[in-house]
Amino acid sequence: MSLEIPADILTAIHAHGEEAYPEEGAGFLLGTDGSHVTPRRVQAILPLPNSRERDARHNRYLITPKDYLQAELEADRRGLSLIGVFHSHPDHPNRPSEFDREWAQPFFSYLITSVERGRAVASRSWRLREDRSAFDEERLSVLTGETKE
Repeated sequence: MSLEIPADILTAIHAHGEEAYPEEGAGFLLGTDGSHVTPRRVQAILPLPNSRERDARHNRYLITPKDYLQAELEADRRGLSLIGVFHSHPDHPNRPSEFDREWAQPFFSYLITSVERGRAVASRSWRLREDRSAFDEERLSVLTGETKE
């Protein structure tokens, strides 16, 4: 399992996490799904507002059913697939929480960025096991050069 992401898209994800700080920021990863021999590749993102109630946004995010529908439609419009979710962990490690595991879907990649004191410091990507028991880290490859859309 691996996920490729262009450097400029990862930079945009980091900027979104910094803008949302001290709350969690989130959005969707759009791209192409890989296979057992080819990596999954992010080609665009769809940043979202955090719809969680205000007093819980520092350690939770909420993506609404309407957000999912809009993301599916946008992915279709671009000839891409909805391949995952990105979100930030303000002043916490970039590992999935138990809350993340409870709400995750096995197919998606979950790119988590640690934002410390308002600065994005590192991102890691994870996939939930089919039995929903735990996440496994997937290799994250950052591609140089700009994305062409």
